[in-house]
Amino acid sequence: MISNYAELFLICAIILMPIFYETSSRFRYYFKFVVYYAVVILNSFILIPVFLFRPCDVRNLVLASKFCRLASPIISIKWEVRGAEYMNADRAMVMVANHQSSLDILGMFDFWHIMDKCTVIAKRELFFAWPFGLAAWLSGLIFIDRRHAQRAQTSMNESSKMLIKNHTKLWVFPEGTRRTTNEIHQFKKGAFHVAVRAQLPILPVVFSSYHTFLDDRKKVMNPGHVIVTALPPIETKGLTNEDIPELIERTRNAMIETFKATTKEVENRFNLSGHGMTPAKGTTTVISRIAAAIPSSMRSVNASVTTPTVTSLIEPEPRKIGSLIGGDASPIKEPTAYRRKDVQRD
Repeated sequence: MISNYAELFLICAIILMPIFYETSSRFRYYFKFVVYYAVVILNSFILIPVFLFRPCDVRNLVLASKFCRLASPIISIKWEVRGAEYMNADRAMVMVANHQSSLDILGMFDFWHIMDKCTVIAKRELFFAWPFGLAAWLSGLIFIDRRHAQRAQTSMNESSKMLIKNHTKLWVFPEGTRRTTNEIHQFKKGAFHVAVRAQLPILPVVFSSYHTFLDDRKKVMNPGHVIVTALPPIETKGLTNEDIPELIERTRNAMIETFKATTKEVENRFNLSGHGMTPAKGTTTVISRIAAAIPSSMRSVNASVTTPTVTSLIEPEPRKIGSLIGGDASPIKEPTAYRRKDVQRD
């Protein structure tokens, strides 16, 4: 009796999930973030015992990235890295990047093996978000208390000695707070103070705009393509604290120019004006993949329910979809066409 109810519940879940996924942009938005966070949390549980063999070693992040970057194809985001030769340099430097979403970390997982020895400045509150916080600490992340500027600055200055000694890169989001406003906001001075005092180069890293696929206000996340560009290092040798405002302005202006150019390139390359693309021949849909996952015993009993009814409800006729990646590269074909920011999203 209980097994029958369990089978019925499983069948209902299998039927309803793709229906919600296909018809509700809000459901897709939350579903993808849940998948992303679930992958990170699961890997944290698995890797913590491994990290204990070399605690607080930044090389643990390279191992973690190999597992966590598996979330990108699941939620249909592709990261295109440019300037990898700058990231791969075997030297200490301060890397500054624009901050749009927690998805920035997912992008970093995709190219952490290129950076190799790299750590991140993170807010202190993240340490208490276990198991991720514990795994991050064991991976050598530097936690700072942003409510106390002097303490935060001291922690960052002390970290510079480790950076120089071990040829480690320090990743900082100088905007402080993440914002999906399709622009790069003013920078805080902390990262630049560290670079100038330690005479380390600044390496700007620019993520193209997420507005081509993400809208946090309307809870929309479509498949996305992001260009990540590492610009040539900006040397700080000979600079003093008096030069920091000019250094910040120079760095930010270079990043804004690249941000606009790469965002425009993504828009033009994928024709992000609301025009959908038809599915490639031979590609599978969400429904066919879910149906294939149903055990044969259950499928035979409920064939009349799963096959004609679900298909007629969700796919009554061929329709346009909006997948950036296209073909077999995208694991899930979505029904929502891409739109520019000035066109209302679904």
